[in-house]
Amino acid sequence: MAPAIRDLQLTSFAGDRKIAAADDSDDLEDVRLLDSYEEIDGGMKQIQVRITGMTCAACSNSVESALKAIDGVITASVALIQNRADVVFNPALLKDEDIKNAIEDAGFEAEILPESSTLGKMPHGTLVGQFSIGGMTCAACVNSVESILRSLPGVKRAVVALATLSGEVEYDPNVISKDDIVNAIEDSGFEASFVESNEQDKIILGVVGVYSLIDTQVLEGILSTLKGVRQFHFNQISGELDVLFDPEIFSPRSLVDAIQEGSNGKFKLYVRNPYTRMASKDVEETSTMFRLFISSLFLSVPLFFMRVVCPHIPLVYSLLIRQCGPFLMGDWLKWALVSVIQFVIGKRFYIAAGRALRNGSTNMDVLVAVGTTASYVYSVCALLYGALTGFWSPTYFETSAMLITFVLLGKYLECLAKGKTSDAIKKLVELAPATALLVVKDKGGKTIEEREIDSLLVQPGDTLKVLPGTKIPADGIVTWGSSYVNESMITGESVPILKEVNASVIGGTINQHGVLHVQATKIGSDTVLSQIISLVETAQMSKAPIQKFADYVASIFVPTVVSLALFTLLGWYIAGSVGAYPEEWLPENGNHFVFALMFSIAVVVIACPCALGLATPTAVMVATGVGANNGVLIKGGDALERAQMVKYVIFDKTGTLTQGKATVTTAKAFTGMERGEFLKLVASAEASSEHPLAKAILAYARHFHFFDDSSATTGTENGSKFGWLFDVSDFSALPGRGVQCFLDGKRVLVGNRKLMMENGIDISTEVENFVVELEESAKTGILVAYDDILIGVLGVADPLKREASVVIEGLQKMGVTPVMVTGDNWRTARAVAKEVGIQDVRAEVMPAGKADVVHSFQKDGSIVAMVGDGINDSPALAAADVGMAIGAGTDIAIEAADYVLMRNNLEDVITAIDLSRKTFFRIRLNYVFAMAYNVVAIPVAAGVLYPSLGIRLPPWVAGACMALSSVSVVCSSLLLRRYRKPRLTTILEIVVE
Repeated sequence: MAPAIRDLQLTSFAGDRKIAAADDSDDLEDVRLLDSYEEIDGGMKQIQVRITGMTCAACSNSVESALKAIDGVITASVALIQNRADVVFNPALLKDEDIKNAIEDAGFEAEILPESSTLGKMPHGTLVGQFSIGGMTCAACVNSVESILRSLPGVKRAVVALATLSGEVEYDPNVISKDDIVNAIEDSGFEASFVESNEQDKIILGVVGVYSLIDTQVLEGILSTLKGVRQFHFNQISGELDVLFDPEIFSPRSLVDAIQEGSNGKFKLYVRNPYTRMASKDVEETSTMFRLFISSLFLSVPLFFMRVVCPHIPLVYSLLIRQCGPFLMGDWLKWALVSVIQFVIGKRFYIAAGRALRNGSTNMDVLVAVGTTASYVYSVCALLYGALTGFWSPTYFETSAMLITFVLLGKYLECLAKGKTSDAIKKLVELAPATALLVVKDKGGKTIEEREIDSLLVQPGDTLKVLPGTKIPADGIVTWGSSYVNESMITGESVPILKEVNASVIGGTINQHGVLHVQATKIGSDTVLSQIISLVETAQMSKAPIQKFADYVASIFVPTVVSLALFTLLGWYIAGSVGAYPEEWLPENGNHFVFALMFSIAVVVIACPCALGLATPTAVMVATGVGANNGVLIKGGDALERAQMVKYVIFDKTGTLTQGKATVTTAKAFTGMERGEFLKLVASAEASSEHPLAKAILAYARHFHFFDDSSATTGTENGSKFGWLFDVSDFSALPGRGVQCFLDGKRVLVGNRKLMMENGIDISTEVENFVVELEESAKTGILVAYDDILIGVLGVADPLKREASVVIEGLQKMGVTPVMVTGDNWRTARAVAKEVGIQDVRAEVMPAGKADVVHSFQKDGSIVAMVGDGINDSPALAAADVGMAIGAGTDIAIEAADYVLMRNNLEDVITAIDLSRKTFFRIRLNYVFAMAYNVVAIPVAAGVLYPSLGIRLPPWVAGACMALSSVSVVCSSLLLRRYRKPRLTTILEIVVE
């Protein structure tokens, strides 16, 4: 479902390219960190380090081991939940930077926190707010707004997007408020409004039922009497109610209920969806542009008729040339009509140009204002000069009018085109249901009430009734009923999934048949759908590195064009004064200055920085939307840029190349022990393990004993959950080797050769040959020892995904080298690699060592992609230039990876790379077009071709060209919407370009 306003989080804070969420709310973790502050010996130093990329206990253990291995580190404690490390070290031997480098060498990102934090004081929390910014027209405007925001005290980070006309600001609410930010943007001459932030105590509600001043007073009276409401503001025009409340007293739903009950049902309240609010602003902007264009066109048509048609209608023409005071009737009409167009309809260009100049920058509005004003002022001066001297020069009022009309047409078409680029977010928001059916139960579990509530007011723990054909309101667990659920809109899987009790469901998916009761577990920004929306939105806000080129050109573009226009004016005027061209070239009743001025205005008007500014962001917006529609979530423009240059793709074996559904295929005892007794012993040892192989062994043993296909997944310590198992003690998991426990005082070892060799267990030739045979058939051999004697072997197979081999071959055809990395033994790894066609294999690699494999391929500057499940592979995903988490839509995957492949399908790896390549081909095409347009159009407008070919561009034609240039770039980007991902039948036809 869409994010609830009370906890919408637009982005997570991170370094340059990886996003990492830091949860600072866990009090127990705070206590653990603070309790570790012991008295530091004299001369020792204590620091805290924020660590990005840790996702599980193995990660924190890896970091802790790396820190403790450094000479000079006294103690090191790593908190997984807080994403922090507390380190005490000898400053005579180490520097802070050495600690940071050690963590980064382990495959994670590190940041030394300020000393105030190391004294146990949490830094002031920052908020991330989204603001709608109007009036931006090109990259120069974006640079101007960003500079203003970043200069404000308390602002930590600011990103502004031209394509979405929005900005994202990270700020300290103790230093600066959102109103201060809005005022700063407006003071710089742009329009601004606050959309939403990740505040937990703020909600924006729509109110229905307030029709008069008395109703407003009643509403305010209700709010004033509610204990826990800190501040409120009601806008009677928009019907929006902003409430600041105490979250310890009110939840958003209880607040809404209290207001509605206080009004005796007169007022109906609903949560205002921030995405809907932004969409309405986009529609409003488009409507405004259309209205201005129609108004300008309506007033320009009479000007066109007076100049072109009326001279051929004697009666009308005679009226136009009738003297009326100092001027002709036609001149008065032209002056009046154009004045309205110039200063009423075209007022926005003067306002935008003024704020740009006030901020020390220039943009397209400056060019339009200069060009139209020059034409208008000259025409007025020509009239006044004619009235005073009797020498009448031609006027060019039509030029100003037509220029403004065409520019407004271009802006309107541009708004329409940019609206198309945000279709992905609109479609995702539409997936969220508007309402939910809340089931209220008594203490005995009996239903006492069912009522409909706003889906954005659902709370964790709520029981929701989902009827057939309706959408599931929130992520949760099925507590009653069974049904098939269509999850294709989220996962891309077209086959409906059976959901029974204890099955997890995703908000926004469709219940097809039966009635379900679902207990909400994740709401607001924590839901899968909200994370997808947030990720797509963040990606569309991001800037690809190639955008820096456009930003630089925009910063020098307008001054350069104005200089060229002045040079053109002086050049033609001086050339005419010295007789360099014949007098026949001059317009009727014109002079050399007028002749030169028309070329100069054409240069100012035809130059367009907008096309350059829109070349990258519009393509990135469309690409992220297309990717989301195909189950490929892209983190941002920088990820797109790196992915299109990938040289190596490193695949994790288990769960990535394979199905991740390990099954026991062979079980053999070598000491005369009965097979059933052997399986019971192994299952007892593995019952406390969470490893996928342990689950496979439990399922196999259970089926052997009870002919039951249900898979025993997890068990509590000592296997107490499974009465048919032996009671074991002192269980311990040994990462990369296996497990160990004791049964009746005798040690049980279950694992690989390394585990047996470390414990001095003899492996006979018969057992070794059997294990080798398993490994050469792409199976994993698991050895079992009891009382220090090897008693048997199990063979475990994990079938390859059916598309694995064709995807590997497809990547090779694309010029990408596939690599496989696994913690499995070399024989099994080589057998699997041979089956899928991978030549380069790295086996027996610990999870923390996968990042080192990534670094080894990066040494020559190659771009490396890592494909994994987003959990155990997170250090490698973070270390890679392009991390791809496959088959995962979790927080962990989003934090660690650049791409999240929602479907568990390897074809999406090719889709991600192919889409990136096509996107950057389109971006380069946009730049070539935008640059070529200006390089060709400006000389033509300056009259370079006029002496030889007689080609010149009237200013109004130049304006039409300028208006359509930016539209053409946006439309070029929109062609990406026609992208179709390669199919298995065509992948092998891809060749290196």
